Amino acid sequence: MTLSIVNSNAADLTVVTWGGSYAKSQQEAYGKPFEEKTGKTIDWVNYNGGLADIRAQVKSGDVIWDVVDVFPSDARKGCADGLFEKLPENMFSSSDADGNFEDDLIVPRPNECVSPNIIWSWVTFYAKDRFKGEGPRTIADFFDIDRFPGKRGLSVFAQSNLEMALVADGVAPGDVYDVLSTEEGLDRAIGKLESLGDQIVFWSAGTEPLELVNSGQVAISTGYNGRVSEAILFQGAEYEIIWDGQVLEEEWFALVKGSTNRQEALEFLKISATPQAQAEQARWIPYGPMRRSALKIIRENEPWFHGGKTVLEHMPDREEVMDRTIIADPDWWTNNGAEASERYKAWMESR
Repeated sequence: MTLSIVNSNAADLTVVTWGGSYAKSQQEAYGKPFEEKTGKTIDWVNYNGGLADIRAQVKSGDVIWDVVDVFPSDARKGCADGLFEKLPENMFSSSDADGNFEDDLIVPRPNECVSPNIIWSWVTFYAKDRFKGEGPRTIADFFDIDRFPGKRGLSVFAQSNLEMALVADGVAPGDVYDVLSTEEGLDRAIGKLESLGDQIVFWSAGTEPLELVNSGQVAISTGYNGRVSEAILFQGAEYEIIWDGQVLEEEWFALVKGSTNRQEALEFLKISATPQAQAEQARWIPYGPMRRSALKIIRENEPWFHGGKTVLEHMPDREEVMDRTIIADPDWWTNNGAEASERYKAWMESR
């Protein structure tokens, strides 16, 4: 994704995000209510992620971005490094629907700098006509070559693969990082991956798993839930998603330190954090809202997805699948990711 900065001076607020249908969902769910309520305008800017551009702006004092969509690692490091503003206390209390705001979040805020955005996940999936009879239903089935023969698609990234491997090997989702923190646990995860033998095809870009499954190069693959669900909802793809053993990931909004549009940015964050706005984004893209009360809105108003389709079954954080879901631990990956990734890379290259 290339960086495309529009003339931020022409608008009252600049929101930096990832483009495509994802940006459209934010424009519809967050941007339109903001503009209707305030009469202010937004410039939407695409970027490649990371903190380099933000750091350069803050350091120079020439801050042209206001609100930025950030991954969990950048949400933590950016706040710790003073690149993001700490948000006012009780900022979200007026947007609460069901009790305490913090208790309404699927995953807790890691610091005072971030505001709720979306949740997505790593899942496994396959074409419905691939297997005769009942197809795979659990993450353990992904590793069962005998019952469900065919090659497996795996990403080149250690993250999610190690966690899924442990749950497939019998570890409870809530115990994954405790086990993975030991040398024996890391060996166990690599050993489970090794059990797939020569039946692995590696992928590195989000579209590749769908291509591998569609072409028949693999029988089943890991992938991003948004990509897979979009194909089902938009293109009518006949995929079966295995939610068992999925790895849930968080994504946040942050306010850049030194923003010249601070009040507008705070109003945008308040609106985007409301249950209604959180639910509205899921009307345009199959990512999960961070708020339980937003899931309740979706459930009570199906069919919710634009075009008259139901979408709750594509929400990775819905109640029905959470007991077998691994909630990713960004802090663990910050502290242990280098070693874990090196082990995974060495295993991958030894094949």
